[in-house]
Order: sequence, then structure tokens, then C-alpha cells
Amino acid sequence: PGIIYGNRLIGKPAPCEGAHLGSSPSFRVMLNKVTTDSLVKGTRIISFEEADVRRRIIHAFFIYFAERGYGEVVLPSIERNSIYVDKAGQEILGQMYSVESDMCLRPEGTATCQLIAQKSKFDKDIKLMYECRCWRKEDTRKGRYNEFTQLGIEVLNPSKDYLVDMMHDAIEFLKTFLPAKDIELNVNAKRGLAYYTGDGFEIKYAPLGKESQILGGGRYNEGVGFAIGLDRLVIAIMELRK
Repeated sequence: PGIIYGNRLIGKPAPCEGAHLGSSPSFRVMLNKVTTDSLVKGTRIISFEEADVRRRIIHAFFIYFAERGYGEVVLPSIERNSIYVDKAGQEILGQMYSVESDMCLRPEGTATCQLIAQKSKFDKDIKLMYECRCWRKEDTRKGRYNEFTQLGIEVLNPSKDYLVDMMHDAIEFLKTFLPAKDIELNVNAKRGLAYYTGDGFEIKYAPLGKESQILGGGRYNEGVGFAIGLDRLVIAIMELRK
């Protein structure tokens, strides 16, 4: 209820116990102070209206792509370093948060899906969707934190080229929240991870300015996929609501 495709503002915030606090300037100052003084750099507390917008996007994402034949997977948060070194290259080692000597907090979702593809290589056209929290040591910037959330789509062991259909689905999904005139597709994007074969694609939302990329993807040996940066998409929607 309340999620209507084509409604860019995705409805009114859902009522919640204590929501009146969210409009209190003193409460917001307190949350900012906790984030600044007490939390690990690059992490934050997400509350009230922003948390509601996030939940509505996630809900809409799973409905939209389930209707297109994708099934949800839930990926582990702690994985072996070798998964990412083998798939994404040695350069990702310096971006990972290590847990003991051979494990890390997951820095992204596609490498694990590639492992799934390799273990089920005789199964074709495996269509997966996921929401995953990720951790990466990077300089923080608008809509990109050291702890962040991706909404991912993957087709593993494809029997045909899904790239064009995937880009179309990505744009149509984003148009349910954002004005179509401000959504920009780049089909010759240079993707930063080693597992991509050739150029990838990116989608930007022009009103966000310099930090405008909200989606990126491309082909890799085991399939094709993309990920939406949920935090930045939330910023775009919140700015539309002002």
C-alpha cells in the first residue's frame, strides 16, 4: 500500500511511533552529534523520513523486478578475501575491512554472484536480485559512505545478451521516482572493477551535480548485472520532496 509506480514522491511517509521527534530540530541536532562524535567514520544513523523513503524504494525494487522474473537472494556480510581478490583484482584489498586474516566485510555483491554462477554453470539464465549492505574504505562524498547499501540485479550464465533489456529495465525503474528528463545513460562507461569485460554502463541523475551517478553495471564472464546506489537515490528523492 502506498507504492504507486509513476508517483515520483512515492507517497507520504508512513506513520511510525515517535515520528513527531523527527521534525524536532533539537532531535536532528542530537542525531548529527552522535554521528559526528560517536560513530565510525563513514557510517550514520538513518531515521524517520529518510528511513521511510529507503524502505519504500526497496519494496518497489523487489516488486518491480520480481514481475520481470528475478528471484531474491540474501548475501552474507562476512566473506573470504579471496572471493574479491580473484574477481575484482588486487586493488580492492586496500578498500576492504578485514575480519581476521582471511575474511572481510563484503565490499560489493557481484563477486559473490559470480561464484554462484561458477558453481551452477549448467543452469542458464539465473536471474537474481538483492539488497546488500556493503563496506568499503573510500573517501566519503555526497551519497557515498564507508557503509552503504546496493540494490543489485544479475543474470548469471546467460543464454543470450541481456544488456539492452537490463538497461531499459533500470531506466524504467528509476523513472518511477525521478523525472525522465534528468536521467542520463552512458553506455561507454569505464567501470573500476577488474571483472568487467569491456565498457560498462552508468546512469546519472543530473540535478545531483558532480556526484550524480546512481547506477552502474556491465558484462562479466559469468553474466551481466548492475547495482543501484540506494543512498544516493534516496538523496535525489528527498531533494525532489523539498
